[in-house]
Amino acid sequence: MNNIDFISDWASSEDSIRPLAFEHTSQALIVIDPHQNRFIDLNISASQLLRYERHELIAKTVTSVFGHITQLPHLMAFTDEALSKGYAWNNELYAFDKEGEKIQLDVTAIRLPYKNKNLLIWSLVDVKDLELRQLNKNADKVIRAGLKEWQALQELFIESDTGKHLLLSSVGDGIYSINKQGLCTFINPVGAKMLGLESDAVLGKNIHKIHHHTHETGEHYPVEECPIYAAVQDGIVHEGIQEVFWRRDGSYFPVEFTSTPIIRDSEIIGAVVVFRDITDRLNTEKQLTHALNELQDLKSRLEQQNEYLQEEILQENQYHEIVGNSASILQIIEKIKVVASTDANVMIYGESGTGKELIARAIHQSSHRKQQPLIRVNCAAIPSELFESEFFGHVKGAFTGAVRDRAGRFELADQGTLFLDEIGEIPLELQSKLLRVLQEGTFERIGEEKTRHVDVRIIAATNRNLKEEVKLKNFREDLYFRLNVFPIHSPALRDRKEDIPLLVSHFTKLISENRKVPYLPFSQKHILELQHYDWPGNIRELQNVLERALITAKHGAVSFQYLLEQEPSQTVQYNHATAIEQVLSIQQLKQLETENLQLAIKLCEGKIFGDDGAAKQLGINPTTLISKLKKLGIKY
Repeated sequence: MNNIDFISDWASSEDSIRPLAFEHTSQALIVIDPHQNRFIDLNISASQLLRYERHELIAKTVTSVFGHITQLPHLMAFTDEALSKGYAWNNELYAFDKEGEKIQLDVTAIRLPYKNKNLLIWSLVDVKDLELRQLNKNADKVIRAGLKEWQALQELFIESDTGKHLLLSSVGDGIYSINKQGLCTFINPVGAKMLGLESDAVLGKNIHKIHHHTHETGEHYPVEECPIYAAVQDGIVHEGIQEVFWRRDGSYFPVEFTSTPIIRDSEIIGAVVVFRDITDRLNTEKQLTHALNELQDLKSRLEQQNEYLQEEILQENQYHEIVGNSASILQIIEKIKVVASTDANVMIYGESGTGKELIARAIHQSSHRKQQPLIRVNCAAIPSELFESEFFGHVKGAFTGAVRDRAGRFELADQGTLFLDEIGEIPLELQSKLLRVLQEGTFERIGEEKTRHVDVRIIAATNRNLKEEVKLKNFREDLYFRLNVFPIHSPALRDRKEDIPLLVSHFTKLISENRKVPYLPFSQKHILELQHYDWPGNIRELQNVLERALITAKHGAVSFQYLLEQEPSQTVQYNHATAIEQVLSIQQLKQLETENLQLAIKLCEGKIFGDDGAAKQLGINPTTLISKLKKLGIKY
């Protein structure tokens, strides 16, 4: 007999066991043939519970609905028990409806002999409905037992159900309870509003799947890792310091929560969860962190400015006043008055020691930026590999030796003035980087992608003929025009000897105060003696001469004996006749150049940059000298 004939015989037989009560009872019933793995019949309640039409379910096998691979052994054991004992019960079996949704069931099976076959009648109950009906009766009682707040206020509301609901409604935090299976049994209005749900849409549902299923990154949050559910497993209070809950519309908000187990008669029956939206708090913390970082940056900047200013104080040249009444000095002072009130870039030309820095300081102190720092950079003293770090700064770890974040000179001079001394010594390949910050006012620290903006007034100085350097392709023309907006010439001391008396008086007072030596006057003879000297070192040399004169004075009288004598210059000695009469080979010329460079390095004690460096003595660019030394294998 095929399955269809068997079902038809079952339904139409005179002694049919399928009475009218079977079809319309509220209890979900199904009849199965365990040997053929077929459904024989089911009533209306079973069809509604399993969410299948009767003819759809009869066309399927029992194991296709109840036999998920993980529970197939349990299904077989349950069936064998019912066939052998005539009765069996299991509350852990589950079915899958047409949509694939899992339905956990409480199943009672009874063996039914029928026409030489043993059939089974299953009585099905939805576990969620069973638990919900049971827990809804005492949900308020369970919550009151689980919350310390309820215990503390129990006496106030013992006679008033309205009072209890009023309390939960007025609490500012979200509150809900779950049973041991993780199904929601209660949620207060605030909690439902936070989740964007109606209370009825949450009750009886898996709360983790509703609002805690995914991390903030979108990564899946497994239910077995959920601290909310952990409380009903281990009986310990669990906390979430900063996690996210999801709303019905797909948005999320940061929360902190506690999951407190509910224990009755020494048995865990569920948990109460109290949660709070911490969006405002995190925003406040973020703003405070941002403000703290800004304060830290400002503190670091002020500390570095202070370090720099301390270095400046220790520099030998501490004299900031421009002294003199010669025509050239008066002309400089007039130019300072004209340009100081503007933000125009200034280029100061002059030999070493003529007081170019004093002019720069006077411009800054007469400008609207005088309350901000004047930062000095000696371009000749910066190795090419440290140029970017010195000018633009670096972050910790950007290169070997970068042990902390460091602001560059441009950043330190923001809103103030940057004095670029010996600007002509900047290597050609680095001039373009300087040009960019001059044009755009933007730069990046080494090792950092963040673009920083500065407002800096540039004053540059040089002892070179930059126009000639541009022709020789040693200096960028666009950078030259960017800097040479307002040129000022600082005259050599030999060109303004009429200022020497004033300078002598000024320096003598300062030297006696700073070096703790007695103040001694200079006679007219001394002044004339100083005015007859050519001063190749300019004002810096005059200052040194006066200091030595005061230190070496005997019996209250100063003397310039030997002080104004120039040291004999060191020159390379060779046979001029040989050089004129004999042609040298390429190898001999290379040897001669090597010896000359070695001598220059030796006399300058290995120093390359600066006025007392080998490059200056040889009359070439420092980077050119370094290139030659590397090419010839000369150590320096």
